[in-house]
Amino acid sequence: MKRIVWLSVVLVMLAAVTLVFARDKSTLELKVGDEINACNCGEKCACKTMSMNAGKCTCDKDMVKAKTTGVKGGKAMLTAAGWQKDRPFPMTGKYMCNCGPDCKCDTISQNPGKCTCGKEMKKVM
Repeated sequence: MKRIVWLSVVLVMLAAVTLVFARDKSTLELKVGDEINACNCGEKCACKTMSMNAGKCTCDKDMVKAKTTGVKGGKAMLTAAGWQKDRPFPMTGKYMCNCGPDCKCDTISQNPGKCTCGKEMKKVM
């Protein structure tokens, strides 16, 4: 009986450690010079979708390859071909890809919709 209790405690502790060290997929860690795919709908667009994959933003418009020109206060300044000036994008999404921990698209958005790999995004808690 003591073995079962001890084993249960160890398993619970391992699960807790795994959760603590799991990467938060709702936040992108961008630095100056990094490239990312970003919403190309315009400065006033509310979705501010970003992804490692090319695809469509949650507005269902094609995203554009953008480059990070600055990072400050949880926002990344991005520039892309055809943009007249840099645009701020929050690096933490209100919605994130629902593919699981092995997801490589790392899509985040401020609006609900589909991520670039086609799955419905989930609301960040």
